[in-house]
Amino acid sequence: MNGAIDVEIASAQGTRTMSGLTGLIVIGRADGSSVLLKHDDVSRRHASVELSDGGIVVRDLSTNGTFVDGKRVMGALKLPFGKPIQVGPFTLRFKPPGAAASARAVAGGIEAKAKPDAAVKQEPEPSVLAEDAVVLEEEPKAKPTPDFDRHAPKRPPLTVQGKKAPVVPAPAAAAATAKPGMVKPMSPVVKPIAPSATPRAPITDPYRDLPVPTPDLSDAERDRLKRWLRGLLLEALDLPSLRPEELQDKALSPRVLQLMDELLDEHARELPKGLDRGRLRKELADEVLGLGPLEDLLSDSTVSEVMVVDRATIYIERRGRLEMTGARFSSEDALRSAIERIVTPLGRRIDESTPMVDARLKDGSRVNAIIPPLALRGPCLTIRKFSSKKLGLPDLIGFGSLDERMARFLTRSVIARRNILVSGGTGSGKTTLLNVLSSAIPDDERIVTIEDAAELRLAQPHVVSLETRPPNMEGKGEYSIRDLVKNALRMRPDRIVVGECRGGEALDMLQAMNTGHDGSLTTTHANSPEEAIGRLETLVLMGGLELPARAIREQIANSIHVVVQQARFVDGSRKITHISEVVGIEEDGQVHLEDVFEFHRTPGERGRVTGEFRATGYMPSFINEFITMGLCGDGEYL
Repeated sequence: MNGAIDVEIASAQGTRTMSGLTGLIVIGRADGSSVLLKHDDVSRRHASVELSDGGIVVRDLSTNGTFVDGKRVMGALKLPFGKPIQVGPFTLRFKPPGAAASARAVAGGIEAKAKPDAAVKQEPEPSVLAEDAVVLEEEPKAKPTPDFDRHAPKRPPLTVQGKKAPVVPAPAAAAATAKPGMVKPMSPVVKPIAPSATPRAPITDPYRDLPVPTPDLSDAERDRLKRWLRGLLLEALDLPSLRPEELQDKALSPRVLQLMDELLDEHARELPKGLDRGRLRKELADEVLGLGPLEDLLSDSTVSEVMVVDRATIYIERRGRLEMTGARFSSEDALRSAIERIVTPLGRRIDESTPMVDARLKDGSRVNAIIPPLALRGPCLTIRKFSSKKLGLPDLIGFGSLDERMARFLTRSVIARRNILVSGGTGSGKTTLLNVLSSAIPDDERIVTIEDAAELRLAQPHVVSLETRPPNMEGKGEYSIRDLVKNALRMRPDRIVVGECRGGEALDMLQAMNTGHDGSLTTTHANSPEEAIGRLETLVLMGGLELPARAIREQIANSIHVVVQQARFVDGSRKITHISEVVGIEEDGQVHLEDVFEFHRTPGERGRVTGEFRATGYMPSFINEFITMGLCGDGEYL
């Protein structure tokens, strides 16, 4: 339907009217908008208006929203003429086509009758809104792009024989431009060129035959586009009405993809031309059904950890080094939904009353999430990936974490039922090494594993796996590592493997190691074997028993046989730096340690750690058990 529309624009500075708007009318604060509104609350491309049968069709293209009757416009909304439309601090009312022209014609006729000898002079109508709202020009001939699209590069001027063709405004528009601040719509017209005896080259447009380029959307523009489509999709799905088990149903995926295709087809006019719909479709499906941009990172076998600092800042760990990724969530709501999608199936909750949660994915990956008010930059998520490949000592040797002699010594120590403490910093590979050492336990023994988040994967047939449980919504039902260690003692275990000692359970673990459960293994956080012993002493005191320091150290010396120190270096490599035997108590009451193997660093390339593993020459006191059990060859003790 063709016709010129008038718009009345009201603001705190007053009310003005703009006439003669045709085609697709774009409202925004970007130069070139059909209705230019200068205000920070108005987006560059805020909304679009088209003439329709008996009214107009309004589409919101903004981030702040376009409102009618206090409700935000979603998708295309048909309105009658005169319905108030709120754009930032402005109220717009569109009038039927021809209304202003009829009024001008009537006024002009009356004036002509009053002054028959005077020419009817058509004055341009005022169109200046105020200092913060100025209408500049007619809508561009090409269809304007939505707010989330970049401006297309300006075409070069039309040329005639390599020279710029003269362009002048239409007469009526020229008269309008003579008065500052009152600009009427004008249409560019190419001035006719007088015939000449010399043939002239045709007017050429160098962009005429070029394909439409793929839009180069900025991150912010792409986020706005995804937020808009995601909101439409969630509204169509009515997710709040779905039960948690329905959200996990694989049958939901085809329904989401079908609705997404319908939405993309329905709103094709608002999408930037040349947009990769396949990529956009996948990103939206991942956010609605999966973990958003984390899906690709978690499926990458080279990524060992994913760290979401905020919705637009995501790091990964690859081969021990941190890398910044370009992945980002479209909004904090999308990130929050991904976190809830992880914790809800596990019976956990995360909200302002419970802003922290530890959980694990189906594949065993460890997850920690923390949200505002504790996280100041927004929801924060950390995922320690669970390797799908089960590593063994040959793999660690190949990685350079230890050499064959050290691997042989540790394997013999496990078989000989030595109690082993694996010590190291965060991310140094303690759990991986614990899993590798546990695989050396003979198949005919009963093993009980105790962890906060189940990560150990043992191949032995007789394994009982226990996992802690946090308190429920009423603050009840919590079972800690210490509770499970006490319970494990009643389960007739041959060996107990505790994922990590970090509290009072250290005392129960030491007692278990010293009362018939030889060959047990555990880990703790420390930077050296000496610090590991001191940390165990501190953890025992956390159990609430006021024991003398010497009594605690004697308990440690009698329970722990071997301390294995693991470290992660600046180049991302992980190595065993010490394998030490706990010899006993010295005269001054300190626990005495002797190193059996050490890692000695040597000068190397910048940013790369080089060195060699050396045997110190110390022979551990339990070497006779290796010989008695037939674990050593002739003349081979280590």
